[in-house]
Amino acid sequence: MSLSSISAALLAAKRAKGLSFADLEAALGRDEVWIASLFYGQATASPEEAEHLAGLLGLDAELVEGLQRYPTKGGLDPVIPTDPLLYRFYEILQVYGMALKDVIQEKFGDGIMSAIDFSLDVEKVSDPAGDRVQVTMCGKFLPYKKW
Repeated sequence: MSLSSISAALLAAKRAKGLSFADLEAALGRDEVWIASLFYGQATASPEEAEHLAGLLGLDAELVEGLQRYPTKGGLDPVIPTDPLLYRFYEILQVYGMALKDVIQEKFGDGIMSAIDFSLDVEKVSDPAGDRVQVTMCGKFLPYKKW
């Protein structure tokens, strides 16, 4: 089973059970964004996590095995996303990326924010002018090494 067919099967099973990623977060004890990344082949489940998810969604053994494989991360195709929601994140980096880089480096020094020692949280914030999306990224700062 290819990675895209694993993703399609996971999403179909989730829909068939009427579950949200937040429901799976409550059941698995893992963040909903991490679970969604697992569904899209960007994370690896432990055998216990894969079995628990299989029980919740009625997955077959091939899917359980697929969830435990080490993924090739990244690989958005096309590189510049065409989906409007994804494109907005690209646009944010185009507009604010250099400013964000400068502010982070002024506060921390020359380095990067880890995407490995990292968490991502999405919240809905009620606002009379229209609900807002609050995205919080929290990554360990990794200074560049001198040698």
